[in-house]
Amino acid sequence: MMATDEVIAEGMRDSDHANRLTARRLGIDTLDEDVIFMRSDCDICRAEGFDALSRVLVETSSRSIIATLYQVTSGFLRHSEAGLSESAWRRLGLDDGEEVTVSHPRPLESLSKVRSKVYGHRLDRQSLRTIVADIVAGRYSGIQLSSFITACSARPLVREEIVSLTHAMVDVGERLTWNRDVVVDKHGVGGLPGNRTTPIVVAIVAACGLTIPKTSSRAITSPSGTADTMETLTRVDLDISAMRQVVEREGGCIVWGGAVGLSPADDIMIRVERVLDLDSEGQLVASVLSKKIAAGATHVVLDMPLGPTAKVRSAEAAASLSRSLLSVAKSFGLKATIVTSDGSQPVGRGIGPALEARDVLAVLQRASHAPLDLRKRALSLAATILEMGGATAAGNGFGLASAVLDDGRAWEKFQRICEAQGGLRTPPIPAHFYPVVAETPGRVTAIDNRRLSMVAKLAGAPDAKASGVDVDAKLGDAVEKGRPLFTINAETPGELAYALDYARSNRDIFTIVKP
Repeated sequence: MMATDEVIAEGMRDSDHANRLTARRLGIDTLDEDVIFMRSDCDICRAEGFDALSRVLVETSSRSIIATLYQVTSGFLRHSEAGLSESAWRRLGLDDGEEVTVSHPRPLESLSKVRSKVYGHRLDRQSLRTIVADIVAGRYSGIQLSSFITACSARPLVREEIVSLTHAMVDVGERLTWNRDVVVDKHGVGGLPGNRTTPIVVAIVAACGLTIPKTSSRAITSPSGTADTMETLTRVDLDISAMRQVVEREGGCIVWGGAVGLSPADDIMIRVERVLDLDSEGQLVASVLSKKIAAGATHVVLDMPLGPTAKVRSAEAAASLSRSLLSVAKSFGLKATIVTSDGSQPVGRGIGPALEARDVLAVLQRASHAPLDLRKRALSLAATILEMGGATAAGNGFGLASAVLDDGRAWEKFQRICEAQGGLRTPPIPAHFYPVVAETPGRVTAIDNRRLSMVAKLAGAPDAKASGVDVDAKLGDAVEKGRPLFTINAETPGELAYALDYARSNRDIFTIVKP
């Protein structure tokens, strides 16, 4: 007869064995959310009282995750199997046939801080550090992460909270340092379709000898982010080592921030913000500055388009956001300059990854059809960076930037950066297109950026790289009845029809006043 302690120990071993399942890779993409699939009538679900959407602890001998449970009622899985999403499989580092142990996780204490924010209380630095660490570790479900983002939008973050959130987002990821006194960067606040100045600016600035390690985001609520556009031209998912090699070799890069691990919480939150169509001021400031700080920037220029249908719609909103950006940047010793620009209409012609890439190439290659507005905006921002970074005297930046673009040095530098990142490729071309025409003659007096962006998204952008919108008329243009105002581009007939239906239901995306 075994002693009491031996009986208990034996029982614990039996219990551990009962909670083991054979892992099966299902090949299901759930982005960053770890998901596990189990039969609802398996012993573990019945004994532990697991329900669908329960949060469960999944462990191997060396790693663990907290995953969302989806239950299966058919023969899709055996009783002895646990199906895992791609994210869960990668985090656990599993091999086929390996066993995992499934049990209840400990309570997630940081959620009490989120609830506190919901009820109007401020979050201190330690609370935000814990929340962000849990987010990056994959401990938050999509619903829990949504509650945090919504709480910070409904209960706006004060300066101290924004500084603390920025610190937390920097601290949980990698942080680059460069053996240079001046490291410049540029960021667009967003909300203006087609405003793809970054690739042009990086090429000009790097060609002038400054260091500009540019990390960019994917789209949040827009049809394309800089990373989406650059992905049609070259590889953007470089790790830190590869990014550093490109910058050391060429002076600059344009990579996706999510791949290099700089402020990793940002890309996780961006995906949820995109679904919720939320981008609050406090989270925007922390998002922008955490990546600049983590990338090792000392000087940054921020492009802030201002217009009735841009992200920043009024002078008052621009002033508020500017104060927040400059104040938080100063607290980190980051020198920032804000350039307020016209946000009344799209920039360039293309809206969507490949269409915007086409415009970028046209400007860099000095093509006759290159969008003049995109060229001017890029030159203005590059000029500010060149002066701020000490590459030229105050007042001489625009002339230097223009010369570097016009004599081909910028295009040569861009090609070299792309080659260093994996090779320059040709953007895809859409298979289907349809022009939306003016129904009456007159003059274009207003363009709704937000609804035009929605057309591009419904056409498939940014996931369908060739999809989007070509803008065929600008503010002030005189148009005849039947003249194209914009052209919808899509990769499939279904997406084209979907976007066209929305456009036909929103006939005032372009406001035309009769003469």
